[in-house]
Amino acid sequence: MKYVLTGSTGNITKPITIKLVESGHDVSVITSSEAKKQEIESLGARALVGTVEDREFLSNSFSGADVVYTMVPPKWDPKNWKEYIGSIGANYASAIKKAGVKKVVNLSSVGADLDSGCGPVSGLHKVEEELNALPDVDVKHLRPGYFYNNLLANVGMIKGMNIMGSNLKSDSQLPVAEISDIADRAASFLLDPSFTGKSFEYIISDIITPGGITRLIGKEIGKPELPWVEFTDEQSIEGMKQAGLSEEVARNYTEMGSAIRSGKMMSHFFNNGKPVSGKVKAEEFAKRFASIYRAS
Repeated sequence: MKYVLTGSTGNITKPITIKLVESGHDVSVITSSEAKKQEIESLGARALVGTVEDREFLSNSFSGADVVYTMVPPKWDPKNWKEYIGSIGANYASAIKKAGVKKVVNLSSVGADLDSGCGPVSGLHKVEEELNALPDVDVKHLRPGYFYNNLLANVGMIKGMNIMGSNLKSDSQLPVAEISDIADRAASFLLDPSFTGKSFEYIISDIITPGGITRLIGKEIGKPELPWVEFTDEQSIEGMKQAGLSEEVARNYTEMGSAIRSGKMMSHFFNNGKPVSGKVKAEEFAKRFASIYRAS
């Protein structure tokens, strides 16, 4: 089969590319960076250099594809982040329709059932809406939990302040996902695109609390008394701005944290059987965190 993947050589797209190529398929990968072309080709795939903001480029890239994998690449300088994310979904939908693609696997997020109040995930809701409006196209939305990798932002905080923290409560219920579990599940749907209609699947590796993962990490790095500190939303915004994020991005991430803290963002997951299908549990992530912490 012929596949076109978005996401360049990112943490999820790269292992998907490897799996599809190893299975003998024709794989093209969209990247905005000419510098990534050699790496993509070294994996056995074709590099398509262009931007997902260009509908004509996308429709030409998707032409002839049996299955397309869509995700919204990160952008750190948007004036309106939610609107930008939604606009990429509209670009994908337009290109998919024009190219005649019939099967799509889309990377979304837990919380994408909500149309507002969840920061960047509210933008992913718009992406799902755009793809769901396509007639005669089968779409599988993948809704992973909060990425374990997001917790790596705490490495510097531990070294500088001897704490972990954000605007989440210590006892917030947090479905989390490891990138390898996401890539494995995405690849399985791409390799067997027998899904029909418009549907979604949660990809959750474990369910943790910030306080619980802090205790596991503290034990692994030799700081068993390491605390989780809950910041106010204002402190969260200012902290992220000091770390170099724009105010727009900082406010959106803080809004997402507030939605998790209130339980709103995760309620659909918990009300639909809270399925946990991933393999990487919190204890294993804590060991990886400790390895990165010691190497930093």
